[in-house]
Amino acid sequence: MTSTYDSSRVVAVLGPTNTGKTHLALERMLGHRTGMIGFPLRLLARENYDRIAKLKGRNAVALITGEEKIIPPYAQWFVCTVESMPLDRRVDFLAIDEIQLCGDAERGHIFTDRLLHARGTSETMFLGSETIKPLIRRLVPKAEFISRPRLSTLSYSGPAKLTRLPGRSAIVAFSASEVYALAEMIRRQRGGAAVVLGALSPRTRNAQVALYQAGEVDYLVATDAIGMGLNMDVDHVAFAAARKFDGQVSRALEATEVAQIAGRAGRHMNNGTFGTTADVPGLDPQIVEAVENHHFPPLKKLQWRNSDLRFTSVAALIAALDRLPDDPGLVRARESDDRLALTALSQDVDTMERAKTPDRVRLLWEVCQIPDFRKSLAEQHSRLLAAIFHHLTEPARKLPAEWLDRQVKRLDRTDGDIDTLMTRIANVRTWTYISHRGDWVENGLEWQERTRAIEDRLSDALHQRLTQRFIDRRTAVLMRKMRSDEALDSTVSDQGQLTVEGEFVGSLQGFRFTADRSESGHAARAVSAAARAALKPEIAGRVAALAAAPDGEFDLDGNAQIVWRGAPVAGLQAGPMPLQPLIEVLPSEWIDAEARRTIEIRLATWLSARLHALFGPLIPAPGADFSGPVRGLLFQLAEHLGSMPRARTASPLDKLSEEERKLLARLGVRFGTESLFLPALLKPEVMRWRAALWCLHRGQPQMAPPPPGRVSLPADHPAAYYEAVGYRRLGRQAIRLDMLERFAAELRRLAREGPISPPAPWMSQLGIGPDDMSFLIEAMGYKPKREGDAVTFHHTPRRPKRHKPQKVTKIDENSPFAVLKRLR
Repeated sequence: MTSTYDSSRVVAVLGPTNTGKTHLALERMLGHRTGMIGFPLRLLARENYDRIAKLKGRNAVALITGEEKIIPPYAQWFVCTVESMPLDRRVDFLAIDEIQLCGDAERGHIFTDRLLHARGTSETMFLGSETIKPLIRRLVPKAEFISRPRLSTLSYSGPAKLTRLPGRSAIVAFSASEVYALAEMIRRQRGGAAVVLGALSPRTRNAQVALYQAGEVDYLVATDAIGMGLNMDVDHVAFAAARKFDGQVSRALEATEVAQIAGRAGRHMNNGTFGTTADVPGLDPQIVEAVENHHFPPLKKLQWRNSDLRFTSVAALIAALDRLPDDPGLVRARESDDRLALTALSQDVDTMERAKTPDRVRLLWEVCQIPDFRKSLAEQHSRLLAAIFHHLTEPARKLPAEWLDRQVKRLDRTDGDIDTLMTRIANVRTWTYISHRGDWVENGLEWQERTRAIEDRLSDALHQRLTQRFIDRRTAVLMRKMRSDEALDSTVSDQGQLTVEGEFVGSLQGFRFTADRSESGHAARAVSAAARAALKPEIAGRVAALAAAPDGEFDLDGNAQIVWRGAPVAGLQAGPMPLQPLIEVLPSEWIDAEARRTIEIRLATWLSARLHALFGPLIPAPGADFSGPVRGLLFQLAEHLGSMPRARTASPLDKLSEEERKLLARLGVRFGTESLFLPALLKPEVMRWRAALWCLHRGQPQMAPPPPGRVSLPADHPAAYYEAVGYRRLGRQAIRLDMLERFAAELRRLAREGPISPPAPWMSQLGIGPDDMSFLIEAMGYKPKREGDAVTFHHTPRRPKRHKPQKVTKIDENSPFAVLKRLR
């Protein structure tokens, strides 16, 4: 439907909000045999689709949006988003809602294209504001105009404190952070609020509005997303800001924007009011007058983009998109997301190699039109589009099912906070959009059902998070105290239990607060003001106490977390060396950057002292005067947490002088025949730390250290783990290194006396059975010899050569050798 019909009646029904324009258009459409209506929002399309389906049956009506397509075989009426209208389908009646969006900088060119080209064969209707009337008259000369008066009055009531706002009020802000802050304040002062953001899915948005409509909360906090598509019982709209960031600059609200949002108040025949919150000085009197009287300056230009595109090459396509309009009432639209994506992909060599034919150029443009619901960085979205285009230009010409599965599966998680869930919903909406391209994916219906199910689960989880965070259903006594000016009686017990007015609301462990989740109330909806009143001084006191705490109050638990007063306050992370772990204070919304730094400094001081106390010889002081070979060997031992097989140290050991060996011995290093180790590091407490540090450095889950006092144990961990904690894995057993040295020495002694017949009495100290003992002896290099049922072991393994210091012969200075040496 890209051309007009001479016999088609074109009607523009214009007027302010709450004039019944949409109701009129739906009535007119259903009066025709076939029809199509385009709405600016997916939410609006779905709402009106449900309404028509209830009246006419689901087989008679179709729903088409970017992410949802329900098209019965014999559908008569089509409810769509404006972008998704199938304009190649002939219908008797066609309507476009909110036609004044032709002037919108981001989407205006799409509405302008529908204004100029979309027609029903019998009747075409445009719905919107009076501000577009002059330009419709200019661009569509045959159009008739019908003005609709507002069904109720809208009046300005001025500023008011949040505590003074009447019930059934909507408070409007212009960023998610402001919405959250306002909702928190209303929760503390009035018991809770529903929240509406543009980034919410329709399912979540409807669920939040339902809470408000059902009277479970008396307030709604929203962005300007409520300006379209939400019909609620709102009596008053309060603006919490008079400026907004429009994607490019921060600017004052325009009168038409104020009217669109304020018009949510006083629906149907009920009068409404609008104003500001107390921290906003008020609205400009001229804006107030314009809103109350519905008089606004007309639009001067409509956004336009050429829809007659050429696909002979990417350059031709770009040139067609950049064409200037012929009519002075039109202005070329600024570069939208699809145009920016095309520019980015046109600079990719691989993409351009694949886009050599008209069909490929058309495909590239279709890929560029995949919406960026995530509103991510342009580069990130372009990379995704490039990957999709490359897959579609492979011989299969389909997106690989395995690749799609990976992309979708990672989004099927309902954990995380509000922002995380909203991000996942935005991501899955992109894949829902793609799944409706039957020429791009195999089993499109299956993918549509899967992505829609994921979106529903995420939406339900998001609604739950919003409800838990911003709606309080605590007992009446707490709410009454919250509304009064009296101070709340809040205490924190020695066990960390937080009570407000005698009511348990949660517990504080370390610096992390966990809200109560008992049957009497939801933790995340606990009285925030009471919790903050109690926790602010408590947290400050705890930070000061930790900073002054003696070293004995800190310890490391089995999860590699630093514990203070029985509660974890920080975790260890892998550092550049096993003995140089990093400290990460556990996340808590209750500690600020300065407090976090104080905690980090104190814990770092304790950790350094603790590591020096446990591993002192391996952490030389900065000024220690060690030779290169000594320092190198200590460095190797530190890398291995205090013990190494002797075979690995043969070369460094050979370079040690006798004095250097004595120095290492004084430091606690033992030169065994099997290992190089420090006996002091075989104590249970040190082994516990060695196990934790090894797991951290290797990125392994924490493993329990060997039980205290055990000299041998079944080996069920990697050999490197046992080496790091002071054991040697030999077959099915792990032997503590000091006992391994004793065992090896006894075997050498017995071998000198003759064949070894296990088990000898002293071998029982290892706690190993005869079979494992024989295996262990053989692992030490002794060969078994069987005579009947008896097994003996022979051959003393070759011992590593010990270093013998080279003797230096003193030469007489007057000898011929000395004279010759001086001459040379």
